[in-house]
Amino acid sequence: MLAAERAGKNRHPYHRRRRGGPGPRVHANGTTVLGAIDVGTNACRLLIAVPDKYANGGTRAGSVPRVIDSYTANVRLGESLERTGEITEAALNRTIAALKVCALRLERRKVTHVKAIATEACRRAANAQDLVKRAELEAGIHLIIVTPEEEARLAAAGCLQLIGRDFDGALIFDIGGGSTELILVRRNGAHGGPRHEILAWTSAPVGVVKLAERHGGRELKAASFQAMRAELDAVFAAMKIDLGTDVFNSERYHLLGTSGTLTTLAGIKLGLKRYERSRIDGQWLKRDDILRITENIVTRDFGDRAAIPCIGADRADLILPGCAILSAIMENWPCGTLRVADRGLREGILIALLRESEAPHSESRQ
Repeated sequence: MLAAERAGKNRHPYHRRRRGGPGPRVHANGTTVLGAIDVGTNACRLLIAVPDKYANGGTRAGSVPRVIDSYTANVRLGESLERTGEITEAALNRTIAALKVCALRLERRKVTHVKAIATEACRRAANAQDLVKRAELEAGIHLIIVTPEEEARLAAAGCLQLIGRDFDGALIFDIGGGSTELILVRRNGAHGGPRHEILAWTSAPVGVVKLAERHGGRELKAASFQAMRAELDAVFAAMKIDLGTDVFNSERYHLLGTSGTLTTLAGIKLGLKRYERSRIDGQWLKRDDILRITENIVTRDFGDRAAIPCIGADRADLILPGCAILSAIMENWPCGTLRVADRGLREGILIALLRESEAPHSESRQ
């Protein structure tokens, strides 16, 4: 058994467990099966899905394909990147091991359309092409390093269904391991046009892994929170200017966040011992509840944070910078409510693949 797969069996009980049911091992000829792989700064993630269809066979407009299998490995691709500017050999090996597991699952599910992307760690690493070449040679996966703009567009596409019906729009944010994307989306009332439009987007090369390494590494002290928070002031002030200061209305727009930080906070609010996606995805949180929960987290050192059931030792370091980034977002775009998304980049990839598969002369699996 591969190391990445062994690690998955011993993970903390709160980690995501979104698996397909027993179901068929293969799909009938002609069935579209989609595979989305996201190689991030902290984790390698896979979703396999099929189109969500009406009884008569038509695809539901704007729907996210139905997930039948998933896999996540915490490969920590970006470890030491802040210091060395390169991906370490150990991180490369962990990521390739995870991609081999992905390849096995793609084959088992007879996936017809695949897209695999890499984000901020590979955008910054001097040796990123080593990963791209090894992924092709050793796992048979064609890995594409996407731009910040493409990453933001895909993340937004995966979350659009969670914009509240009583709001004009939302500020979608994706707190990643190496970067944070902000996308301002407005509901479009124009007849015949898209239901939502992206008004503006911005990205900053600041994420939970990068901040953690810069402020103490693995066992971050509670005292490092204020230093991280202060470092973010100028970054998010600039991002606010990028998005424009005259659109976001705290009464007509809400925050919509996708990241491990947000799902963890939602789990704490709900008192969960194990991860339950059905209860997390789409959960509304009040600003006061978020402030209360984060205050409890950021005043604890590593061991005490790890003792919180929804955090554990695997996330006790990254939750601290995650809370710092979230705090900066909430300060610059204050509103009373925030919605949590356990969806985003990979779902955006699936939607894009679905459109490609339905287009005339679409290409099959890469």
